[in-house]
Amino acid sequence: MKNLDLHAQGNWLPISLGLLMFLYALFMPKKEIGWRDLYVTFGIIGYFAWISDSLFAKMLDLVDFGNPNITGIGEFISYSLVPSSLSVIYLNYLTKTNKWILVIIFTIISTLIEWGMRKVGYMKPHGWSFFISIPLYFVVYSFFLPLHRKFIKCRT
Repeated sequence: MKNLDLHAQGNWLPISLGLLMFLYALFMPKKEIGWRDLYVTFGIIGYFAWISDSLFAKMLDLVDFGNPNITGIGEFISYSLVPSSLSVIYLNYLTKTNKWILVIIFTIISTLIEWGMRKVGYMKPHGWSFFISIPLYFVVYSFFLPLHRKFIKCRT
């Protein structure tokens, strides 16, 4: 039980946000993506999120989530459900006409989630800043996710 890090300060935020976004991603009306796309996106984005956690939080020690010595349930959800759910929701509504509006909206949403995790004390940066996060979110939503969608839509 102690390895779940249930008593970490602010643990409720990543757990509640992650579960709400995951449920929304599952039950939202599918417009621009199907179940196959959802499945592939969850796997790919989840993988990249865990690689990012390994690199930025563990190896470079730029940020801690909850107890820095354990990967608790909040950190697990922060990297498994939050980015994947946001990506699926983004891709579900992404069209050629609304791309830049969605890029801005989802960059703001991602920044607000990070700000909230800092505010409740769950995320403790050690050199990580919004000056890194905001351009990173912008590149992910404007370039990486549209490219990812091209790959998963290609059937050949």
